[in-house]
Order: sequence, then structure tokens, then C-alpha cells
Amino acid sequence: MSLQPHLDDLLELRHKARTLGLASHHLVNSKFSGLYASVFPGFGLDFEEVREYREGDDIRNMDWNVTARTNLPHMKVFKEEREREVMICVDAAAHMNFGTRGTFKSVQAARAAALLGWAANNHHDRVGGLLFGREGIEYFRPERGRRGLWRLLHGLSRAPQAGAAGAREQGRIADALVKLAKGAGTGSLVFVVGEFNRDCADLERPLGHLRQRHNVMLLPVDDPADSEIPAMGRVAFRTLSGELLEVDTDDPEGRAAYAGAWEGRRRELLNMTNRLGISLQPLRTNEDVHRALAEGLQRRRSVRAEV
Repeated sequence: MSLQPHLDDLLELRHKARTLGLASHHLVNSKFSGLYASVFPGFGLDFEEVREYREGDDIRNMDWNVTARTNLPHMKVFKEEREREVMICVDAAAHMNFGTRGTFKSVQAARAAALLGWAANNHHDRVGGLLFGREGIEYFRPERGRRGLWRLLHGLSRAPQAGAAGAREQGRIADALVKLAKGAGTGSLVFVVGEFNRDCADLERPLGHLRQRHNVMLLPVDDPADSEIPAMGRVAFRTLSGELLEVDTDDPEGRAAYAGAWEGRRRELLNMTNRLGISLQPLRTNEDVHRALAEGLQRRRSVRAEV
């Protein structure tokens, strides 16, 4: 199993058919794109037409007059007045080359970025992004059509240079958020996909600045071993600083402390995103990324409908 996603696999996500737990023969991207559009509508909307209801439509756009006249549900369809920028920010640091079940974090992050990018492209948004933590910050300017998305996917599938990883990468996410806040056009939709199993206190300020001008969603990529260390006896680990550390993974108190520390960090992240009005959708390496994203967007849409 490769640490890096293959470009062909990321391109294939545009066409790959999935049921997403429903009896459907639609392509995954058609269903996912509908969720994307309903959860993240553009800014200005012009009325375009009335058509029959389709699965996944937002019932708040129901045309009740036509529905009553035809006895069939009909929807008002709007088109966006102008294109929007969608920036997909992906963690490409060495800690993403980790996975105990399913796949590696790096691969799952790339799959999520590709699926979001294709959904945005289908709705004529200008797609760009950046990669951080690998060889500095690689910025991909948002462009019309598929060029910006293609460049981002190509960057995600490229193997890092030898010796590019290291402990110095730990703070790069904050730098990436600062660059995004300065470079993205006002009102952009920003997705940040990566490793958040850490103390995130230093991220509150740059995330807050980013949220002031943009719609932001964080997608932590988690492995089961992040929250529960397997019982494997005494195991030697090497820290980012190069220090060798021996851990007794059979110790129940140690395992409980390990799980508790993870829960505390995740609770702090959730509290921070709630304060800032930022959406949080975790992705696990041992779960289907299409299903996880679609279910997360469905929950977000349900919350929006209740507000």
C-alpha cells in the first residue's frame, strides 16, 4: 500500500459509482455535488427555472404554487450570479504518512480533497488550494475549469523530496492559515484537511482571522490508533526530535491516559471551532471517505434547515 495517492485514482473519483448506503445508480459525485451545493450555496442567486423535485434538493426552495397545481413536488432552481473561490488546504507533513487500518492519512486526505474539488468544479467554482508541511507551502491559484484542481491533485500525488520531513514542520499549519487569509478572495469557501491530533491553541487566532472573511470547514484525518493504542507489549517509539521512547502498551493505566489525552485534545478542538463558527467533520482512515463526507454534509444541511 502506497503512502502517496496515485493521480489516476484521484481523477477516477469524479466518475466512481458509490451507493453511499442508499439504493441508487447515480454517480457518487452527482449525489455528493448536490449535497455540496445545498450546504455551501454561492453568494448571489438568480432565479432560473422550475423543475420537479429530485432526491437531495433543499425543500426550502419548493415552489408551492406549481406543486399544488400539478400535484407533484416542484423546486425553484437558482443559478449563482458569480463564481466563488474554493480553497482546499491539505496537510502533507510526515505525520500524515501514518495508518494502522484502512489506508494512510495522506491517502485519505487526498481522496477527501479530490472529492471536494470535483464537487466544486461541477458547480463552476474556481478551485485552488495549498499543501503545507512538506516542502514549504505550495500554493495553487484558484482557476476556472479544471486547471487549478488538476494542479492540486498532481501536487497531492507527487512524492516528497528525500529529507523534506522533520520536526520543523509542526507549526506550518498556522503559517498556511495566515497565507490563506491574506491570499483568498473575500467570501471563499475554505476546507482544511489534515492532522489535528495536537494542542491547537495556537490555531485559534489564525483560524479566527480566516473565519472573519471566509466560510471554513476543518476535516481532521484520524486513525484508530490515535485514540486507542493497541496492546503490543513494550514498544520503542522515536519522537520527532529523534529521542527514543519505550512504552509499555499493555499497561491499562497508560492506555487509559493515552485515550483520555486524545479525547481532551479533540474536545478542545471542538470547543474552539464552535466558538469560531467553523464546521468540523472528522474522517477516519478505516472508513469510506465518500460516505463520511456525504453524511457530514447531510448533518450540516439538517442543522441549517432547523436554524
